[in-house]
Amino acid sequence: MRKPDRLSAPCSPASKETGCSREAGSSRRHFISQLAALSAGLGVAAPISRGASQTNPTENAPDQSPEENSLIDITLRVNGTTRKLRVDPRVTLLDALRERLDLVGTKKGCDQGACGACTVLVDGTRVIACLTLAVMAQGKEITTIEGLAKGDELHPVQAAFVTCDGFQCGYCTPGQIMSAVGCIREGHTKSDTEIREFMSGNICRCGAYPNIVDAIKLASAEGKGAI
Repeated sequence: MRKPDRLSAPCSPASKETGCSREAGSSRRHFISQLAALSAGLGVAAPISRGASQTNPTENAPDQSPEENSLIDITLRVNGTTRKLRVDPRVTLLDALRERLDLVGTKKGCDQGACGACTVLVDGTRVIACLTLAVMAQGKEITTIEGLAKGDELHPVQAAFVTCDGFQCGYCTPGQIMSAVGCIREGHTKSDTEIREFMSGNICRCGAYPNIVDAIKLASAEGKGAI
């Protein structure tokens, strides 16, 4: 007696109408089509084979990708100019300035808030841009290194850094200058020790610290460093 094919389905009385035949050795696809026909006859929803979509892909299709739907509109006032951006809510102020507004004077150093290279002023206060969300800076006045000079006229702190040779490679210099402006505004320039303490968040890998302190003292003594 021949054993039935493993893929053949046992024929029920109801399935005879579909032409089910154990002798024919139904394939898997034939078996599924028979089962679907049988289910339809019994008023049961037919099973959906793997890879088949349960919904029409054109129905309820979003106009934008999930990434685009997550973007938000923000307005930043940078160096006296209002700029509108559409960004991910998680974008940092540093990346918004550099990647979206092309203000690359603000440097990306450690990107962890440890080196101070990305220091900018927000409403006159020193801020680490890599740890600040761009959305948090809305409605505030943001000043970057590009916004200090007035045309060809250097800011007093910039001029003092040039006079005192307060830089070597120059990578940390924008952050040092912005932090120095904030330090002077805060009134923390009464001594070398105080200057070093309140500038300690800005790292100079070239070791130009003595000249940086001199530059801050010079700008502070002239009474213009906080402008």
